[in-house]
Amino acid sequence: MPVDFTALDFETANSHPSSACSVGLVRVRDGTVVERTSWLIHPPEGHAQFLPFNIKIHGITPSMVVDALRWEEQLADLTAFIGDDVAIAHNASFDMGVIRAACAETITPTPRLKYLCSVQVSRKTYDIPSHRLPLSAEAAGFGAFAHHDALADAEACAAIISDAARRHEVGDVLTLAKKTGLRVQQLKAIPLKL
Repeated sequence: MPVDFTALDFETANSHPSSACSVGLVRVRDGTVVERTSWLIHPPEGHAQFLPFNIKIHGITPSMVVDALRWEEQLADLTAFIGDDVAIAHNASFDMGVIRAACAETITPTPRLKYLCSVQVSRKTYDIPSHRLPLSAEAAGFGAFAHHDALADAEACAAIISDAARRHEVGDVLTLAKKTGLRVQQLKAIPLKL
């Protein structure tokens, strides 16, 4: 069944959610990837330290992001790519947490994105021992990919949602969420502490 959405994935420099250092975005129309993009991000100054653990996972180093746009400089491109689509992420609480925290850290308005988690969709779709991205993507028929490369992860996430829509015989993300007993969420800013 055809379905439209944008899948995304962030990698971070360290354990702080505002430390986004790369993003991958994949636009899907009628269940097929029609556009993809990715870029590096210069993390906010207060959380720009790259931890060896994170570098080992994604391979991005401080020298690679020196000339990259900062969060507040690239946010408009991110939101323009997503447009009015529902954003999909594997473990969406992490990726939406990155957006929320990076916006709070840079005093940038948080975009009011609608989103759905592909881990939750995977749990309602596949009978597999773990719903980590590589196993869920394999269940969706997506081949081997460079896990922790933001663009590759976004493409794997897109494959899960497209496959789940076919299996559940639905034509849009809202119906997929409803049929699997899930809810499309709305991203909100971190509440200010008084």
